[in-house]
Amino acid sequence: MALLERAPKEGLVGKMKVSAVLENLPGFGKIKAQKVMEQVGISDTCRLAGLGANQKSQLLALVG
Repeated sequence: MALLERAPKEGLVGKMKVSAVLENLPGFGKIKAQKVMEQVGISDTCRLAGLGANQKSQLLALVG
């Protein structure tokens, strides 16, 4: 996901909610996005710029 790389550099991308990004991926919906976020330990209100290095790597591993 290129958005994860762009989040720290671009303010607008960094302000996007993780849940909104996941829900708009092909094959994902609200329920699947919520399960992935719970598995990684990401809160519902977390934004892309607020993700830690471990969360980013786990998210990439699960989403592909």
